[in-house]
Amino acid sequence: MTAASADAQQPAPESVEKTAKAVAQTNTLVAKLWNYCNVLRDNGMSTIEYVEQLSYLLFLKMVDEIENDPWDGRDLSGLVPADYNWKSLVGKRGPELEKHYRNVLEHLGQHPKTTIGTIFADAQNRITKPALLEKLVVELIGREEWTMTGTDLKGDAYEGLLSKGASDTKTGAGQYFTPRALIDAMVDVTRPGPDDTITDPACGTGGFLIAAHSYIRDHHMKKMSLDERKAYDEGRKIWGNELVTGTARLAAMNMLLHGIGKSDGPSLIDVGDALADKPSGKHATLVLANPPFGRKSAITVIGQDGEVEKEDIQYDRDDFTATTTNKQLNFLQHIMSLTAVGGRAAVVLPDNVLFEGGAGEKVRRKLLDEFDLHTILRLPTGIFYAGGVKANVLFFDKKAPRADGKAHTTETWVYDFRTGQHFTLKQRPLTRAHLDDFVTAYQPGEPRSSRVESEGDNGPFKKFSYDDLVSRDKVNLDITWMKDPALDDADSGLPPEVIAEEIVRDLQAALNEFTAIARSLGGEVDVPEAEVE
Repeated sequence: MTAASADAQQPAPESVEKTAKAVAQTNTLVAKLWNYCNVLRDNGMSTIEYVEQLSYLLFLKMVDEIENDPWDGRDLSGLVPADYNWKSLVGKRGPELEKHYRNVLEHLGQHPKTTIGTIFADAQNRITKPALLEKLVVELIGREEWTMTGTDLKGDAYEGLLSKGASDTKTGAGQYFTPRALIDAMVDVTRPGPDDTITDPACGTGGFLIAAHSYIRDHHMKKMSLDERKAYDEGRKIWGNELVTGTARLAAMNMLLHGIGKSDGPSLIDVGDALADKPSGKHATLVLANPPFGRKSAITVIGQDGEVEKEDIQYDRDDFTATTTNKQLNFLQHIMSLTAVGGRAAVVLPDNVLFEGGAGEKVRRKLLDEFDLHTILRLPTGIFYAGGVKANVLFFDKKAPRADGKAHTTETWVYDFRTGQHFTLKQRPLTRAHLDDFVTAYQPGEPRSSRVESEGDNGPFKKFSYDDLVSRDKVNLDITWMKDPALDDADSGLPPEVIAEEIVRDLQAALNEFTAIARSLGGEVDVPEAEVE
């Protein structure tokens, strides 16, 4: 690299100052919002419930500000009638305010298939003390000009609260939250563009969709036409699916605060079971996803092999190659169908998807034969809120059938970011910088023929041919070759609490894997659902 090119990569001082100022503003706003959350937590409300109530009030305040904007005012009374708007709340106090707030929530939930309908679906007031509700309306929400606050600031502050909510392990909210550092790395290597249609079939709070939109905005927005930009607001270019109504509302509000979608426009989040039906007429050129880690058995699947496993919910999917009650395998099959020909996908999946026999082997063979599974990123433990999770990111492209019948996958590159890596959620959290070497090795935008394997036997990046992969027992893609240097170094310097956490995670992961095996053999194992992959 020349001195000139090195200088060109350095951000300008004013850019650094601007970024630092934005971070400081975000942290100040998050702290302010978090202070009120602590008050409500003392009243028995979880963090996620607080963010949910905050979403309702923020939405009403923003609609009020839009209507009263002297430059760009719009009449939104058809969306939020005067009897149920922000001013109707501000004019009341005490029990009268609490009663009216409940009426507002009930009325505004009657807008199906719109953003407002998704945000207020099945909305309930969980602020049981009128004085606390009044405190939020008058002192917090009412004193801020939310539409005047920059989009990035509003969105980042809201996402900061969601991150805090994910750490509230008692509510299980962490299952809907993917580390932002991992999301950003996945988006950086898949490089979303203005021609892409982008979706996440298990979108949680919308992290992947927001990051993809942000990437397009930063790299392409200036060159896009007005119609191309409108396509994102209308759900033609970007959309998600979420099973849980409460989480879908958080995703809709998160996207709205990040400048994606319109309050009175179509909902960009479909609510329901993504696995219930095969994609019909709406495929995506880019699928980004981290399906939930929980492994529920309350499903019935009818596959191409004609086998049926009866449970409570029936998935009659003739596009599924294998019949299974493994939710992650079903999500992988769904994503394989959801991806458009010529499109690509990046999906976070637990280890069992890579090594499980039976249905797992069938799905992996199809993935190697009919898709180009070009990259696997082995993830470290300690980065997810769900305990005992060992996961990977699978990167694959969907191709049209080959005339010669040969497999589309010729070689798969595996990057081991697990061996020798030690992370915790608090003492040593994952950052985007930790993934820089992977992104560099991936060489986004460059032909994969230009990739270079790591030197030596203990390097993190290696390639394996198609013949190597299919010759492995049950087409096992859970490939390891590196040795953790800490195993040979008693003085590795790892803090005792990190070692203890890793032991706990390893035990949880082992329990998850043995439970999966027992269940596949027909055993009935009584293990809490949140702890089972």
